[in-house]
Amino acid sequence: MKRAADIIVDKLVAQGVERVFCVPGESYLDLLDALVGSGIAVVTCRQEGGAAFMAEATGKLTGRPGVCLVTRGPGGTNASIGLHCALQDSTPMVVFVGQVGRDMLGREAFQEVDFRKFFSEVAKHVEEVGTPERMGEVVSRAFAIAQSGRPGPAVVVLPEDLLTRPAAAAPARALPPVRPQAAAAQVAEAAALLAAARRPLMILGGP
Repeated sequence: MKRAADIIVDKLVAQGVERVFCVPGESYLDLLDALVGSGIAVVTCRQEGGAAFMAEATGKLTGRPGVCLVTRGPGGTNASIGLHCALQDSTPMVVFVGQVGRDMLGREAFQEVDFRKFFSEVAKHVEEVGTPERMGEVVSRAFAIAQSGRPGPAVVVLPEDLLTRPAAAAPARALPPVRPQAAAAQVAEAAALLAAARRPLMILGGP
C-alpha cells in the first residue's frame, strides 16, 4: 500500500519527468513532501502563470509533457493562461491542481472552484480524482492524452484529503505517446503530386 501522493510521484518518475514547476500551496503539501528524495527537481516560482509557462516551454523543448503544480482557487486560475497557450500551440503538458477536501466539494468552501468546468475551454482533458485507488490510472491517462494525437494540456484535480489515503499501487510504467501518421496510399499520392509539380511549394512547421 502507498499513499496516493507517492503513487503520483512514482508515475512522474516512470514518465521520465526531471523537474516540476510550482507555487507551493497548502492543498497539495503532501505531494510536495512525496517529491523529496525522488530525484525530481522542484522549481519554485513567484506566480502560477510563470510556473505554467515554464512547464509549457519544457514541453516545447523536450516533446514530453512539462509538469506544473498549483493550488486551488487563484492558483489554478492564474495558471490558466499557460494552459491556453499549450492548447493553442499543441504543447504536451500535465497540470496538477490542489482542491478542497472531498467532504467540502460543492459547499462553496474557501477558494473552491469547479475546475472541470473552468478548464474545459483551455485544456484537452480535465479529470478530478475521486478515490485513491484510481490515482495511478488517472495520472497515466493524463500523460497519454497530453501526448496523443494533437498534443495539449491535461489537468488532474487533487482533493486535498485524498493525497494521504493509502491505495494498492500497480507497478508504474511509462505510456508511449500515440503518434498519428498518414496511410501509405496517402504518402504515395502526395509524392506523386510533388513529382508532377513544376514549381512545388511546401509550407512546413506550426500547428
